[in-house]
Amino acid sequence: MFTVDRERFPDLPALAKELRGDGVRLVSIVDPAVKAEPGDAVFDAGREVGERGAFVRDARGRMVVGEVWPGACAYPDFTDPVVRDWWGSLYEERLAQGFSGIWHDMNEPVSFAAFGDPSLPRSARHVLEGAGGDHREAHNVYALAMARAGYEGLLRLRPEERPFLFSRSGWAGMQRYGGTWSGDVSTGWDGLRASLSLVVGLGLCGVPYSGPDVGGFDGFPSPELYLRWFQLGAYLPLFRTHSAIDAGRREPWEFGPEVLEHARAALVERERLHPYFVSLSQVARLTGAPYVRPVWWGAPGDRALRECEDAFLLGDALLVAPVLEPGVRRRAVRLPRGRWYDTVTGRAYEGPGQVLVDAPLSGVPVLARAGAVIPVRGADGEPELEVWAPAPGRTGGGLAVRDAGDGWAEAEVERYATRWEGGRVVVERDGGEGEVGCRVRVRGVADAP
Repeated sequence: MFTVDRERFPDLPALAKELRGDGVRLVSIVDPAVKAEPGDAVFDAGREVGERGAFVRDARGRMVVGEVWPGACAYPDFTDPVVRDWWGSLYEERLAQGFSGIWHDMNEPVSFAAFGDPSLPRSARHVLEGAGGDHREAHNVYALAMARAGYEGLLRLRPEERPFLFSRSGWAGMQRYGGTWSGDVSTGWDGLRASLSLVVGLGLCGVPYSGPDVGGFDGFPSPELYLRWFQLGAYLPLFRTHSAIDAGRREPWEFGPEVLEHARAALVERERLHPYFVSLSQVARLTGAPYVRPVWWGAPGDRALRECEDAFLLGDALLVAPVLEPGVRRRAVRLPRGRWYDTVTGRAYEGPGQVLVDAPLSGVPVLARAGAVIPVRGADGEPELEVWAPAPGRTGGGLAVRDAGDGWAEAEVERYATRWEGGRVVVERDGGEGEVGCRVRVRGVADAP
């Protein structure tokens, strides 16, 4: 716990600094289980916290000892504010090693010991913010309280920076402290489909930042399965590859040149849409609306849309239709009301209804809402507005959020409106707030009225 393998990483801070110079930031995994062995620095320090120590005890006052990766382990009681303060202070070591974020794992919490289920026994006692109670009351909020401890600790240690934290487990309110990922999702097409359902469901529960282990956690995905998972992940808030140590590798180049080429294209598109993701993050912060939304988001009364579980809206502007079955090269897409453009071909479709679109291995179908204004990164890296022509007689709009990327200064929100005028598409700052301050690229004009 809070240690470094000096043989593999003789100078981790220097490595972290070098990687950060190349745009790569390191994230450290942190489990709650502390090796229950005198002489272990964290265990010894934990026993001195407060009046009874930091660790969960049973009704007789005995420390509850479970089994996790280090062997016999004790568990901090994160439902105790004193313990949270202590735990958060431990992250100073992680920051000193050059880590920029924290990844909480095994925090349901997990114990391999036979307590009846793979967690702490019901007899374990918790402070529960002074109310007291057993593990049945604390289990669901354990990871949430750990996330709070980590978030508040990082905030105290680096008050000028936004903490980056995500967690395997959580509870209602998790979004106050960070995001989540899918945990150890199985490798297979069922796991791929479940990943999308999980992200959509979490967004509806108020947790907007989440994503799966691309390729699944265990097993050996086929090149096609891996690629389709990668393409889905590129449009989700948390996008990462990850697997068990004894599972197949998850780097794109491990699956052959064709997969590598198509994965590269997905990454390029992810980077192009980066300003849009930034804007969606601010929308989530300000309104609670998630990045990833069910296709019925704007029309909850549409039964056909309510039954659609194989596509999603990315914000208001884009509809993403991932490939979730093997061998698919063309798929049906259920459209909400209005005009939608295929972002590859520019072809316009009218909703509501269902259309067939191509879904080659090179990419998944993505459709843009007519009238949408999408902030993107241009080929030269500069900000750009991608505007999709409104349908005849209609208007549109969108927003772009200028965010420094760190710190607590309020982000600048720019609102734009689109309309037809004299056979051309006009884009202007909403409410006459000034000139459009970046390049504008209009698409879909072939369908001009």
